[in-house]
Amino acid sequence: MPRDKSIRSVLIIGSGPIVIGQACEFDYSGSQAARSLREEGIEVTLINSNPATIMTDPVVADNVYLQPLEPESIIEILEQHNIDAVLPTMGGQTALNLAIKCQEMGIWEEFGVRMIGVDIDAIEITENREAFRKLMEKIGVPMAPQTTAKSFLEGKEAAQKFGYPLCIRPSYTLGGSGAAVVHDKDAFEKLLTRGLHASPIHEVMIDKALMGWKEFELELLRDANDNVTIICSIENFDPMGIHTGDSITVAPAMTLSDTVFQRMRNMAIKMMRSIGDFAGGCNVQFAVSPDEKEEIIAIEINPRVSRSSALASKATGYPIAKIAAKLAIGYHLDELKNQITGNTSAMFEPTLDYVIVKIPRWNFDKFADADRELGLQMKSVGEVMGIGRSFQEALQKACQSLEIKRNGLGADGKELRDQQRILDSLEHPSWNRLFHIYDAIKLGIPFKTIQEKTKIDYWFLKQIEDLIRLERKIEKHSLESIPRDLLFEAKQKGYADRQVAHLLRCLESEVYQKRTELGIERVYKLVDTCAAEFPAVTPYYYSTFEEENESVRSDKKKIVVLGSGPNRIGQGIEFDYCCVHGVLAAKECGYETIMINCNPETVSTDFDTADKLYFEPVFWEHIYDIIRHEKPEGVIVQLGGQTALKLAEKLSRYGIKILGTSYEALDLAEDRGSFSSLLRDCHIPYPNFGVVENAEQAIELSREIGFPLLVRPSYVLGGQRMKIVINEEDLEKTVVDILRDMPENKILLDHFLDGAIEAEADAICDGKDVYILGIMQHIEPAGIHSGDSYAVLPPYNLGDLVLQQIEEYTRTIAVELKTQGLINIQFAIKDDQVYIIEANPRASRTVPFIAKAYQEPYVNYATKVMLGEKKVKDFNFHPRKEGYAIKIPVFSYEKFPNVNKELGPEMKSTGEAIRFIKDLRDPFFRKIYAERNLYLSK
Repeated sequence: MPRDKSIRSVLIIGSGPIVIGQACEFDYSGSQAARSLREEGIEVTLINSNPATIMTDPVVADNVYLQPLEPESIIEILEQHNIDAVLPTMGGQTALNLAIKCQEMGIWEEFGVRMIGVDIDAIEITENREAFRKLMEKIGVPMAPQTTAKSFLEGKEAAQKFGYPLCIRPSYTLGGSGAAVVHDKDAFEKLLTRGLHASPIHEVMIDKALMGWKEFELELLRDANDNVTIICSIENFDPMGIHTGDSITVAPAMTLSDTVFQRMRNMAIKMMRSIGDFAGGCNVQFAVSPDEKEEIIAIEINPRVSRSSALASKATGYPIAKIAAKLAIGYHLDELKNQITGNTSAMFEPTLDYVIVKIPRWNFDKFADADRELGLQMKSVGEVMGIGRSFQEALQKACQSLEIKRNGLGADGKELRDQQRILDSLEHPSWNRLFHIYDAIKLGIPFKTIQEKTKIDYWFLKQIEDLIRLERKIEKHSLESIPRDLLFEAKQKGYADRQVAHLLRCLESEVYQKRTELGIERVYKLVDTCAAEFPAVTPYYYSTFEEENESVRSDKKKIVVLGSGPNRIGQGIEFDYCCVHGVLAAKECGYETIMINCNPETVSTDFDTADKLYFEPVFWEHIYDIIRHEKPEGVIVQLGGQTALKLAEKLSRYGIKILGTSYEALDLAEDRGSFSSLLRDCHIPYPNFGVVENAEQAIELSREIGFPLLVRPSYVLGGQRMKIVINEEDLEKTVVDILRDMPENKILLDHFLDGAIEAEADAICDGKDVYILGIMQHIEPAGIHSGDSYAVLPPYNLGDLVLQQIEEYTRTIAVELKTQGLINIQFAIKDDQVYIIEANPRASRTVPFIAKAYQEPYVNYATKVMLGEKKVKDFNFHPRKEGYAIKIPVFSYEKFPNVNKELGPEMKSTGEAIRFIKDLRDPFFRKIYAERNLYLSK
């Protein structure tokens, strides 16, 4: 059946700002869906409030509305455009909730808008826990004993009926918000109250906790002809009791027998068909008993593109969101092509001849008082994915991608040897449990004990044990004596050269030289969806150690863009936005573009964003081997945040050209002593400062500079470990704490300008000419991290004298740093004098915000400057400057109810939204100004 020709215009609802439980995977799915619909000649209108997204770019949709995700915004759009249908399945729970609200208000009916990709009944029945339980009972799909409670009394009755442990899951929430496993009466009463408050309809599902059962997910697609295809099976490494977003996951499922998989498959299809008559994507979660019976219990079904859909898409190469959008407008699966092979049908279920491992990324260091134990409520802020020919190789590559100062799993001298601490960690899982499982096995703690405490399947534990056995073999050798077969086995199992060097007691470079001499070289394999049964036409690669290399190097001039790795607080979706625009700009200049990244949630890791995608850790060894193979003109590092910047020194040392601002300039801006000398020579004011290496030096310096002081380690992200101190005792404690966790770091002490106004500017420089993209004024006084501040563009009350200083200093610093590309400079203003806080000659978090506010592709322009293809004067800048744009920080404190919520120099927000106002009389501006301008004095 061809597409429904009556659908000529579609509204896509986005997911809003990044919060824990709903991250940039929905930017990926929304962008894919919009492109998919536009291919069919359909006009796409998109609403989202997140300026840091690709989906809100003019290149993605015909009409973009950066507005609050509220019914009033929907009405405004429907009044201005003749919308035929709304697609609410690409924006997570936020989009679904808004679609339901509009349905209840009669908005869709009033404007004659159809809902496609799902139906209201399906949403209602899957979110209403009681209705879902009754439906599963009706179709014969088993679930855990459960009931709903709408009051404290009903909840207590359920607890008496089922006994402990119990699960509490609020209805209509995101990322397991308010969910918990309860082991006793005292905790139950507290957590029941929290769950009832977390649910917008004050309803919770209480079910018997299936602790220790194995958890699995299936990703499905269904068309209007009722054809269903299973895209991917995903197994949770962690058992039931840990939110799937916080669990290590593996695809395809490793410990599932074929008979159980077929039963699970049939149940998933039956469940999808039972919840409603719609065409689109679905995610189904199951629990399987860890015994020979292998009983299957349904957990839940999500009738939309989910967090796992992005992972399944990247794991298989199958563009789930793109196909789901086509199905929503009437196509059948057998009418659509698989874009990876170009000739097989979209009905063709992917087959994997490799393994992927996803590991979540947490940011507990930002929330010192947070409960770090993992449970039913999601707490991770990002994730990485490793691809290998075996589980072990994929696991090591995923660990290398995390950027947590580990070289992989083990073999780095950082293991824990305290038996009691290890046992406590196994029983109370947190971000480091995987590493402590390795430590436990290495220490000789019996498998039985490890399995009893973790409930993790023996197969996974045996895989880790096998790695430790391999390490012990390697340790018996030296660099000179290690046999080729043993070194080859280590590389095949994912060990980095650094890990092997640790085991052989030598240098990483020596291991690299040795394996090169022995002909042990990385090769690249295609992600082709069909285990090489058909030729693939999309260049999407991962590395391994075998004989055949499937990545053919072209003779075209080419560049590499280094991605930003996993999302975390301080480095999020805005840097992926910059990387994607960098790729698009380089393509326009005739370059073959090569993307290296390891984040499965992003648009940059879509197989058709760059000309070639290497889904690899942003880790030196992997990057260097790709560069050796591809021989690019150079590498762009200034778009990928600190992840890419940290590699600049090594790239420069190895003679690899950094495109745009040089490593020396990047380092000069980070080296506070050298940078302050530059400012002094240019007669630009800056706060008194000093650099220290220990607490004694800090005390001595403080007597010279004077309190209050801003204390910060060098080369960190998102204001990590920054603190304002007011006396010597506080200073000593802060410095000792920093050096305990960052022993090699120098510490900067700046005199803090109490009561100053803070502002920042972003600019493009070609080494000679400078164009200032925008100047933003923070509503909060100096002392709140810029990422946590409300910022107004253009400034709302800075005088001409101050603006003149800001513009002059921005131009001077950009040229003096020999900037080629983007630069962000932060200022403190006191008594009409402008002081420089810091300069970052790279893409900043605020560039997407300014680009969306002024509707200019600034990263595209900056990339062409980096490549030397354009000068600043070549661009015809026409920013839209009407009214004001406000950057609104968004926090995820509901996941950490007991943490210190007071803001300061260390960033805590997880995302941002944008709000446009006509003038400063706007009630929204007046409200936040009254609340936030005196934040510190409160």
